[in-house]
Amino acid sequence: MKYGIFKDEVREYVITNPKTPVKWINYIGDLGFGGFVDHTGGSLICKGDPSLNRITKYIQQMPSSEFKGSTLYVRIKTADGYKVFSPFFVPTLDDYDSFECRIGLGYNKIVTEFYGVKTECTIFIPQDAQVEIRDIRVTNVSDKPMEIDVIPVLEYTHPDAVKQFTNADWVPQTMQSDCKNQDGGMKVLIQYPFMFRDIKVNYFTSNVPASSFETDRRVFLGDNEYGTWRSPLALQNEELGNNEIRRGDNIAALMHRLGTLKPQESKRIITQLGQKESLAVAQPEIDRFRKAEEVDKALESLRTFWEKYLVTMQVNTPDAAFNSMINIHNPRQCYITYYWSRYLSYYQLGMGTRGLGFRDSSQDIMGVVTHMPENSKDLIVKLLSIQNRNGSAMHQFNPMSMEATNGDAHEMPDRPQYYGDDHLWIVLAVSAYIKETGNIAFLEEKVSFYEKDPNGAPLETGTVHDHLARSLNFTKTNVGGHGLPLLGFADWNDTVNLPTGAESIFNACLYGRALLEMIDLEEFLGNKEKAETYRADHTHMKKVLNEQAWDGDWYVRYYEADGTPLGSSKNTHGQIYLNAQSWPVFSGLATEEHGRQALDSARKMLNTPKGLKLSAPGFNGYDPHIGGITTYPPGAKENGGIFLHTNPWMMIAEAIMGNGEWAYEYYDQINPAAKNDIIDEYECEPYVYPQNILANEHPLFGLARNSWLSGTSSWTYQAAAMYILGMRAQHDGLLVDPCIPPSWKGFTVERSFRGCRYVITVENPNGISKGVKTVTVDGKTLDRPVVPVFTDGQKHEVKVIMG
Repeated sequence: MKYGIFKDEVREYVITNPKTPVKWINYIGDLGFGGFVDHTGGSLICKGDPSLNRITKYIQQMPSSEFKGSTLYVRIKTADGYKVFSPFFVPTLDDYDSFECRIGLGYNKIVTEFYGVKTECTIFIPQDAQVEIRDIRVTNVSDKPMEIDVIPVLEYTHPDAVKQFTNADWVPQTMQSDCKNQDGGMKVLIQYPFMFRDIKVNYFTSNVPASSFETDRRVFLGDNEYGTWRSPLALQNEELGNNEIRRGDNIAALMHRLGTLKPQESKRIITQLGQKESLAVAQPEIDRFRKAEEVDKALESLRTFWEKYLVTMQVNTPDAAFNSMINIHNPRQCYITYYWSRYLSYYQLGMGTRGLGFRDSSQDIMGVVTHMPENSKDLIVKLLSIQNRNGSAMHQFNPMSMEATNGDAHEMPDRPQYYGDDHLWIVLAVSAYIKETGNIAFLEEKVSFYEKDPNGAPLETGTVHDHLARSLNFTKTNVGGHGLPLLGFADWNDTVNLPTGAESIFNACLYGRALLEMIDLEEFLGNKEKAETYRADHTHMKKVLNEQAWDGDWYVRYYEADGTPLGSSKNTHGQIYLNAQSWPVFSGLATEEHGRQALDSARKMLNTPKGLKLSAPGFNGYDPHIGGITTYPPGAKENGGIFLHTNPWMMIAEAIMGNGEWAYEYYDQINPAAKNDIIDEYECEPYVYPQNILANEHPLFGLARNSWLSGTSSWTYQAAAMYILGMRAQHDGLLVDPCIPPSWKGFTVERSFRGCRYVITVENPNGISKGVKTVTVDGKTLDRPVVPVFTDGQKHEVKVIMG
């Protein structure tokens, strides 16, 4: 446990060594106002679009020891001057007596001791306000009085994040700062690009008098910026320079002179960073959070929110790491991906026009629908509104402007200008929402399609039900030479971009899964004719898949337009792909014999102790014909790496086949909580899933990257909750169908479902993986393992005996 420990009793991960292999971050706020803060206090904050309204300058590519966005300095008066250090460790890198960064749910709390000074700083954004709060407490823990100053500092960026790095003349010419003096010695530092002066301004202030300030980075660092963030020369002066910068690199620094603190005496300072139309508009919020009791209430409100959010489902199994992820960290990560999609992280830089992805957000919804169904519905409606009339979908969109694009397809105009999978994911998302809520009426709500007339008015509107039907019909009517769905520009694997006419086995299977969802829905609605039509489509695709895509021991992954396979034993590289083995089972398209053989082949050829590889062997050279997959070396990312998003699909497939041992093994292999004692190999945060781990064809086997914003989060939560533990919402109730390791003697789940609370105890007396012998609800035995929907709002006791 070299870098930190889990403290599940307070829902925190506590970092005790600041020198983590890479920066570990946490999210505060949301896309409306928020961003991330790293474990040494650096932060990237934006309001709305991270590309067009960024506030702090955080450069991910800089070394971890460097200042990034914001920090805090403490200054102790000495006989010959001042001792200056950062209680956050970075950027001064002083030796510490103790260091803790408590990664909480929506907050970081950094607690350190240096030179007899204990500093506690809680960083968060209130639920009902758009302001970053830093609640700082400084205590003299030495045995002698100390004269202490506290200087919080942040650096601004131009709101246009791309221009900040592409125009070093225009940007600094526009950046300006002012200081507004207020009653009682309070100061508010105002910052803006000149063009936004009368529209919106950033502000930085505190709740105690500031004796001086600085807004010019050049002056603060000193000596024409040959002074450094590690040792700013301005902090060796008695006061800061009080410069209101009119061009250049803007910072905000406030000098707080705490005076002489006696041993064990504490002082508290609260800083605020926000953005409003003007200082006058911001003033009520500034006044509110200058009151310590308001800050305390806001932090308690945040804790209460997460208590209510997480209580939706709580489990107790024989595996503590499993419990930690399912009860705390995995649903928290799902919440973050719902709001941030793939927009802004330590690895996704939030520049340009990426926005939210149709495919990504559809899957993210499925990870949060249990906890926040109505928010899920809101995002579903947004996604449906960027679906095209022909049933395909735009690939990504800006959630503020709702302008959408075809993603990277426009870079290759000779290839199809749609992604062959996007539109199908929304079927799964809508189905998950309706099963969770029972809100059948949603199907009749009307949502416009994306195409618009010259005045911006939608050309056509359809019901949600119609949108889903068009999704399925687009795939049904766009097939290739083998009768399999066309690839489009790409399917889920963005990096394989074959020429027009290529077919995708993944698209076939996603289509098959979407058909199963629609069959269930239409049967529940009593639409027998529609259900039979979809069932016939499913039967047909099953026949095509097994006749055309079976390679002998596994399913192929693609066919090029001329019939050349990819993901076949005939290939030298990329012989087998994981998704082409798991999804035929998940979709119900595999025969039982082929399904079992495909999963066994995947285990034999793709499994490693650190996770399942996406494919093998890796391509060993760039091939523009195949596409982006060949830009990576073998064992990295999509080129034979452990791409974690795909692993839960194997968990689900093995659970469907009844193999609880392997389903759980695949879960445990990638559980980040289980990596906590091998961080020097793994490197990423152990409290969230990364996107990828380097595989055994790579010399750095086991190294993880791209944490937080990954579909791994949603799908691993679904795999664990719905298929290993087996708690799946159905249209007519809650299905209980666990598939667990035989060594588990049982487990318990408490889950909220349609207004009631289910307390479920599962017993496994005979040590099996799958099979339910009896289910009793409130003492009454059911004739099938589906707990009925209750409308009494009460708690119901469910007992399940496996057998």
